[in-house]
Parts: sequence; structure tokens; C-alpha cells
Amino acid sequence: MTTASTTGARDHARSQAAVAATVGPDLPSGVDPDAIIFAQRIPAGGYANVVLGRGTRIRLSDPAGAACAHVLLLRAESPWERLNVADTVKVPWQAYLSTGHPLLSDQGRVLATLVADSSGRHDTLCGPSPAARQALRLAGVKQGLEPRDIGPTVSFFRGIRVESDGALTVSGTAGAGAAVDLLIHLPVTLLVANAEHPLDPTPPTALDVVAWSAPAQLALTHNTDPEYLRAVENTERDWHARTLEARA
Repeated sequence: MTTASTTGARDHARSQAAVAATVGPDLPSGVDPDAIIFAQRIPAGGYANVVLGRGTRIRLSDPAGAACAHVLLLRAESPWERLNVADTVKVPWQAYLSTGHPLLSDQGRVLATLVADSSGRHDTLCGPSPAARQALRLAGVKQGLEPRDIGPTVSFFRGIRVESDGALTVSGTAGAGAAVDLLIHLPVTLLVANAEHPLDPTPPTALDVVAWSAPAQLALTHNTDPEYLRAVENTERDWHARTLEARA
């Protein structure tokens, strides 16, 4: 479906709205429904975009077992600061995402921390597929972003492993019901595309995204590595400085 014409844009918008109106994600158990601030089921080829505040917890779920969530985070009030996948791999000394892994900006600040993971099949190396990049561009436009703002992403629910000779091997998905939770440390614009992986053309199935307010979790220690603690300290210092400036 093209959005190059008014008719195409209308049909695209209506197709997105039709899916949202007929199906929706299961809400997390134990979470007060009044705390839910965003909930959307993203069909294959679809996308979501939402601005989330500090202390928001996001759950990405793979209900049918073949979703592929291409995720980009940009700082809401200054989108030039955005997810830096190279630093997200380099600073924690680890290319494979797992619980406690920070998603870092190029300013050394923690945009989000991976705080729960029942999948273990993710990718920080390949970036978005052409279909995913196009969906992210459409999502970004709705937040005032331009194509140049769409950078490398992390992908959840499609695993990639590096062999001893440097080759990249697809390790597939963890099956139906896998989920990952991210805790937001700074206000961000979240862009998510549900599209095939560049090395795994398996057609995606639906992706669920649910976000709720959980500010108390920012006080918890999610990772004791010194690199992580320094990044959190850097993040907190910046946040409190901006808060004081706004009050002045």
C-alpha cells in the first residue's frame, strides 16, 4: 500500500485503524488498568508511534511466535539524541541483548533498560529491513520526524548469532508468547515497526505493545556492571539538571 497519493494515504490510515478497532493486546496481569497509557496490536507490516514519559514500562509481546519488532527510541524533547546501537553494544561489552542491558544514546545516557526477557532472540547487528525502515518513516512523520531521523534499530524476537568466522546466523524465534519489557529512563518517542528481518524473510505475525506507568522501578538496581551504573548516573544528572532549569 502506497501513501504517495491522498487516496493511498487514506486507505493506509483506515487499514491501521481497522486492525486497532477489532483486536487488541492482552493486558499484563497484576498491572492496574488505570496505569495503562498505551496498548496496541500491530499487524504484519504495521507500526506504532507514541511519546512516553520517564518511568514508563513497555511490554513487547509475540503472541503467535513470529513477530519482529524493530525499535527506535528518540529523546522526546530533543530528538537529535537517539538510540545509538553501536554504543548499546560497545559500552556493556555485549552484542546480545538480555535482562539488564541498557539502550543507550550517543550522549552516554540510558534511554531504556531491558528489565524482563522471555525470548532471548534479538539482534543489534543488522538494522531494519527496507520494509521496516519504510514503516518507521511513516511512524516518524506522525511525530514530526523526517527520514533522516530514522537510524539503526534493535530488533526483538528474531535472533542473530555471530559464528567464529564472523558469519551471521539466524537463530529464529522463541515461539509464541515470548515478551520483553523495557523501562524508560528519559522521555522518549518510541517508533516500532513489525516487519521481516533483513536476514530472516519469514513473514511476521502480530506484535503487541503495552505501556504503563511504573516510576518506582527507576529506583531499583537492574544491573550492577560499572559501565551501566555510570550511564545511569549520567542520565540522572542530566534529568535533574533539566528539571531544575525548567523550574527556574
